[in-house]
Amino acid sequence: MSTLPTASESLAASEAARAGCGLPQAEIERLATVARRAAEAGAGPLRRLFGQLERVRSKGVAGNLVTEADEAAEAAVLAVLEQETPGWGVLAEESGRRAGSGDLEWCVDPLDGTTNYAHGYPFFATSVGLTWRGIPLLGALALPVMEELYWAAPGMGSWCNDARLQVSACERLDDALLATGFSYDRTERLDNNYAEFAWFTHRTHGVRRAGAAAVDLAHVAAGRLDGYWERGLSPWDLACGVVLVEQAGGVVCAYDGGPLSLGEGRVIAAGPGLRQALIDGLAACRPLPGAAYGAPELDV
Repeated sequence: MSTLPTASESLAASEAARAGCGLPQAEIERLATVARRAAEAGAGPLRRLFGQLERVRSKGVAGNLVTEADEAAEAAVLAVLEQETPGWGVLAEESGRRAGSGDLEWCVDPLDGTTNYAHGYPFFATSVGLTWRGIPLLGALALPVMEELYWAAPGMGSWCNDARLQVSACERLDDALLATGFSYDRTERLDNNYAEFAWFTHRTHGVRRAGAAAVDLAHVAAGRLDGYWERGLSPWDLACGVVLVEQAGGVVCAYDGGPLSLGEGRVIAAGPGLRQALIDGLAACRPLPGAAYGAPELDV
């Protein structure tokens, strides 16, 4: 049986990033404010354009959409970051990577939940995270429809508006509400999370699929969800949400219980009491045959 890190060991990742980057606490606090300002700036265009879109186009993979709202939100976020941290590295979903002079890099998802947004489904956010050598350090997440601003940083904790966050104390799968998602490549491979979804749905109060990874992570931090797993994610999906969960007392790790790598794109996030059940459940699952859900071509 694999053993996941304890909550304190998981939290050490963001604390290690703080120690490694050498920034004093006052600068951490300033950068947390910058992240909040940037996330709120991105939420402005999302709020204004919601229900008013003129262009929705594909980025090459079925279901992977981009809109003028993504682009306007990203421009608003980047303007704040450039003003407050000129010359720093940025990895943004729409415009890609801009190298900086140091080891700190902003990870920006201007519209987490683009498909939701394009369909008028009000579950989406702007996510801004700061990493040091690929380790999440701090971040902020703005949900304009819900009027919620999540943020977290070492030495400051995890917050939603003015409320301090704490992960769930749930310890049993049969008492748990979980969340997950399905990558854009789900129609092209058997490793598509369908088996895992069925396995956990059968053993819990339910599994929610809301379509916005950073928001799911925020809801784990808030204790609204007891746990979350997903594959096929990008660094901008994770950078902020990981810190939210860690700083709320939760555990974030890879599927095998090892340290999370943003580039790997597979994540487990939960309160400490549920971590082993999630990793054991994922280890127990094998992909379903494509013919079972109408995709026999995947069995070839």
